[in-house]
Amino acid sequence: MYHHPYVGSGPYCYANSFAMLLGPASPSTAVIEVATTGPFGMQLIGGRTAFFDAYGWNPELGFDQALAAIGWASDTHRGATLAQLRDAAAEGPVWVGPLEMGHLRHQPEMTGPIGADHYVVVLDVSPTRVLVHDPHGYPYAEVPVADFLAAWEATTVDYGSPYTMRTGFRKVADVSPADAIRAVVPAAIDRLGMVTDAPMPPGSVGNGVAAEQLASMVEAGAGDGVREHLMWFAIRVGARRLADTADCLNLAGLPGAADVAARQARLVGSLQHPIVAGDFPRAAAALRSLAPTYDELRDQLLVAAVASTTGVERRGGG
Repeated sequence: MYHHPYVGSGPYCYANSFAMLLGPASPSTAVIEVATTGPFGMQLIGGRTAFFDAYGWNPELGFDQALAAIGWASDTHRGATLAQLRDAAAEGPVWVGPLEMGHLRHQPEMTGPIGADHYVVVLDVSPTRVLVHDPHGYPYAEVPVADFLAAWEATTVDYGSPYTMRTGFRKVADVSPADAIRAVVPAAIDRLGMVTDAPMPPGSVGNGVAAEQLASMVEAGAGDGVREHLMWFAIRVGARRLADTADCLNLAGLPGAADVAARQARLVGSLQHPIVAGDFPRAAAALRSLAPTYDELRDQLLVAAVASTTGVERRGGG
């Protein structure tokens, strides 16, 4: 199957924020995103909210793993104060989040909490405003202190700790992008096997079962906010993650796994028009085609893992 890499903007807030902090030595946002192992799976949280990411996964679970894979480290501060953020920003940019996006009123139509997580880079703190690079498309945005503190408390975000920031980003090893992706293959296999220590709400399901169950929900009309969540967020970020996963697996010399990820990207991306247009039978059919691909991807990665331990030569990568 032909696969062409995608370049563009989108809801990659933490990967883009990391890239800003790492500077010219940063790998691509695709490598950062895939190294979190988030793209390896699907989850239907509480049997209602769909994400095209691994069962039991949330962004914070993958951050240290991703940094280690690409050869970087940072210092995490939870429960930080505004004064500590101001002092840290005086030394250089600070990675901050999760934030509640709905409190960031420089983004149009944001008027209060919506339960959406977000990450930004803080550049400066004054008595009245926090200056941020918001990777959602707003460089040098000025956020009133009260709004920023409400967002930073993140009481409506269902993971992470209030007032979290990362500082002290430092390179600790020279790691090629291909080797970074190879390093996370064992963790990706676990993600696709739905191995998780994270407590999940009752009714939560993953991978093929999640895709089949979501297909039934879509056929029934995608009500109760399902359609809106899919068309405004989940499909966009899911298709991009999977396209980047295909690129990264090819880079790592894993063409079989890359082909499966590319098919997943096409299937998830194909949902956008029918969900917006209300062609729910077509969207449900795509989801049912997606369902078996999670086992297929895990099988391909298991083959690659065995090959790497037996010294079979890889093709591609660097």
